[in-house]
Amino acid sequence: MDRAQKEKLVEELGQIFESSGVVVVSHYEGMTVAEMQDLRAQMREVGGSVRVAKNKLAKIALEGKACESIAEHLTGMTVIAFSEDPVAAAKVVDGYAKKNDKLVILGGAMGDSVLDVAGVKAVAAMPSREELIASIVGCIGAPASNIAGAIGAPASNIASILSTIEEKAAA
Repeated sequence: MDRAQKEKLVEELGQIFESSGVVVVSHYEGMTVAEMQDLRAQMREVGGSVRVAKNKLAKIALEGKACESIAEHLTGMTVIAFSEDPVAAAKVVDGYAKKNDKLVILGGAMGDSVLDVAGVKAVAAMPSREELIASIVGCIGAPASNIAGAIGAPASNIASILSTIEEKAAA
């Protein structure tokens, strides 16, 4: 790799560290090509990506970034997983590490917050952006469907529905 290629790679890594919602650093020693391709495919499905880069170049790219302290994890055979969604990459890496003991989570960063292994696992346990949107849509749609059902129901059902709503509001 010549100097120009290294500079381009450092610039790309710098953009990854700045713009990603979450970055997870892991050791991948002993993983086969097929296993790494499987991890990459799972990350693509959630809109994330996986990069293997020279640790020295990654450390240079981290200089001056908010998550600079994750450089301490960049030793040995490391892989960097990242995604715009602040939860997606952590979920995929954590799930993959549970199935494959050759992938060992070292830590990561979420914005300017540096995460240890427990932090990455905590982020992985959070609901993803899509799950949150589905939950919000469900909450918004539920009252409307209840009202529509009540309008079409006989008068006795309307009274019981109103009393149920009143009881829930009082509780």
